[in-house]
Amino acid sequence: MTDDLAGWLDWLRAHPELQTLLASATLLLAAWLSNWIVKRILVRGLYHLLRHVRDTQLQDFGVIKRLSNIVPALVLSLGVGTVPGLPDAAVTVVRNVCGGFIVLTVALALGAVLDIVNLLYQRRSDAHLHPIKGYLQVVKIVLYAIATILIIATLIDRSPLILLSGLGAMAAVLMLIFQDTLLSLVASVQITSNDLIRVGDWVEMPQLNADGDVIDIALHTVKVQNWDKTITSIPTKRFISDSFKNWRGMQESGGRRIKRSLYLDQQSVHFLDAEERKRLYRFSLLEDYLVNKRQEIDAWNAKLAERGQEPVNTRRVTNIGTFRAYVERYLRSHPGIHQGMTLIVRQLSPTADGLPLEIYCFTNTVAWTQYEAIQSDIFDHLLAILPEFGLRVFQHPSGADMREWRQSLEPHDAPALHRSAGHSVEMTSQS
Repeated sequence: MTDDLAGWLDWLRAHPELQTLLASATLLLAAWLSNWIVKRILVRGLYHLLRHVRDTQLQDFGVIKRLSNIVPALVLSLGVGTVPGLPDAAVTVVRNVCGGFIVLTVALALGAVLDIVNLLYQRRSDAHLHPIKGYLQVVKIVLYAIATILIIATLIDRSPLILLSGLGAMAAVLMLIFQDTLLSLVASVQITSNDLIRVGDWVEMPQLNADGDVIDIALHTVKVQNWDKTITSIPTKRFISDSFKNWRGMQESGGRRIKRSLYLDQQSVHFLDAEERKRLYRFSLLEDYLVNKRQEIDAWNAKLAERGQEPVNTRRVTNIGTFRAYVERYLRSHPGIHQGMTLIVRQLSPTADGLPLEIYCFTNTVAWTQYEAIQSDIFDHLLAILPEFGLRVFQHPSGADMREWRQSLEPHDAPALHRSAGHSVEMTSQS
């Protein structure tokens, strides 16, 4: 058998091309076998061990799997020199390609490590206050830039310093290419240092149709999930250059503002007579107010002596002032109103649409649905209680109002109305 093997080797030496081909196939088989052994045995065994030590979420980044690809590249790089008959140029090319592949694999693995660092950091309770995703993305950019230089230097078999010396001339071009990245980096630093926005904040930027919660803060973009469940991606630098509203202060205060007006018909404002005052004493919220107000007015009017006999010279209680006092006391006793914050019931300047009576207060909850329910409940009650004070809400006449007006006319007024309408038609036709 030894003689047969020696004879086969002699025959193989006589055919150098076949010898080179067979050695190359053996090297490729060794590289594939090493890759299979590492991934099938070592990597799977390590994953099985990590499954019992850590959660499986970290395994999705594939750091170990990426590093395992270095083994076949090392086998090819070290073994290509042992292949007989292979040209030196081919050996150099294979080694350079394997070296570049190793650099790329290490860079991707380090990028995955940075993703793991971000994942572990997000598990902290205060991670939303100071996110580091933007900074890690900058590190990734630097890492991949260095990896690109090393890969190119490895492929052309030159020193990386030669490429780095040429970067000075390309500085202007690189600044232009990475302009958005640099601006976003500066914006991210300012956002984090000034605590402008956090993940979970409710922000509003009308110029970009963004109104919702911040769900992600990255280097280049900030993602906002709007209330209609759409997602708006906003360049990070826009939060520095443009104005926006952050509702975090409202959420942290524990109260949400109600600022709404009732527009009252000014023709319904009048002084209260004795019968109306007597009827309003039925309101438990107004009993103290009416008593104190009556004493104050009586003391004022007593100083007028004889001139106080004329009603135009005396002070009297108005229905709108009494209603304003009722609204304030109603809000003071409402369980949904925050009593530690500003509470005002005031009149604004009269308008063509009526006299605004503004309610300015805060609810004791910031939840949207509860806030709207409390606000609606308050104005439901105020609109329904207005007639008790002899007040009316102002609204422009509608078709139904005109029909009610025509039906309310007395029969003897109907001919006059028709004559007036006919006269108007006649004047129109003549003109």
